[in-house]
Amino acid sequence: MGFVSRFTTEVTPDDLGRRATLRIQLPDGRFRDIVGVLESWQNRVIKVRRRDGSVIEVIADDVVGSKIIPQKPPPRRGRSGTDAHDGTGE
Repeated sequence: MGFVSRFTTEVTPDDLGRRATLRIQLPDGRFRDIVGVLESWQNRVIKVRRRDGSVIEVIADDVVGSKIIPQKPPPRRGRSGTDAHDGTGE
């Protein structure tokens, strides 16, 4: 049994400001996933802001699948050392 993708093409220009993943097909036939916030969608060019702050431009016709995903969760806080157990039985 092979890998089954759950991508659909659900992202539209109405989704600006939302976090999404876009799967694009590269010229050599491979695929690449881009995850980020949809910044703009004009003249068939989609701009996506990645978590590092960079903006990627994607040609809408190259998108073979997309979906809206949850906003990035807040960073987890580290555990405090007060509950640490050192394994000595004390």
